[in-house]
Amino acid sequence: MGATADGKKELIAIIDGVRESETSWTELLLDCRSRGLTIAPKLASGDGALGFWLALSKVFASTRHQRCWVHKTLNVLDKLPRHQQPAAKSMLHEIWMAATRADAIKAFDRFIEVYGAKWPRATDCLEKDRGELLAFYDFPAEHWQHLRTSNPIESTFATVRLRTYRTKGPGSRQAGLAMAFKLARKAESHWRKLKGSEKLQDLIDGIVFVDGERKAA
Repeated sequence: MGATADGKKELIAIIDGVRESETSWTELLLDCRSRGLTIAPKLASGDGALGFWLALSKVFASTRHQRCWVHKTLNVLDKLPRHQQPAAKSMLHEIWMAATRADAIKAFDRFIEVYGAKWPRATDCLEKDRGELLAFYDFPAEHWQHLRTSNPIESTFATVRLRTYRTKGPGSRQAGLAMAFKLARKAESHWRKLKGSEKLQDLIDGIVFVDGERKAA
C-alpha cells in the first residue's frame, strides 16, 4: 500500500508468497523498486514476520522499522495469565498513547518492572522490540495513527481470507491471486486518506520531527 501526494492510499503491489518468507518479500520489494520506488521509504510498519524485515534490510537498508502495536499487544498478552491481561493491556496502551517518547519510555519501564519478575516471557517479548515500537515518535503526530499498526493491510486481507474460506479455496494459484487482487482493488475505494499529507514533503526534504513536532532541517 502506498499513498499519493494528497494522501490518497493506493494498492501498489501484490504477490502470492510462501509463508511470508524472506524470498517472497524480497521478490515483492524488488518488484516495487523496479517499477519506480527507487527512493527508500522512511518507515515500514509491520508485524513480527521475520521474512519481511530481513528482505527490507536488504532491498531498502535505510528504511526504519516500526512494529505493529496491535500484534505486539496480542503477543505479550498471550504470555500472561488471563486474569492479568486486562490490566496489562491498559498499561500497554499507556505506552503507545503517550504524548512524548520520554513518557512512553517511562510507561514502558513501568510495565517491565510490574510484570518482569513473574512473567519474564511477556516482558522479554516487549523489550526486544523497544526501539522499533517507538520509532513513530520521530514522525509527524498527524501520521502516528497510520504508523503504529498494520491494520489497513490486515483489514483488507481479512476480506480475502473470508472469501477464500467461503469458496473452500481459490482452485488454483492464478485464480487465488486474481481473486485477492480484485478484492483488494474493491477495498481500495473505501480506504481513508492519510492524515497530515501536507507533512509528507517535509519528511522527503529531511525535516526533523521530535515527538511529532517539526524541529529543523
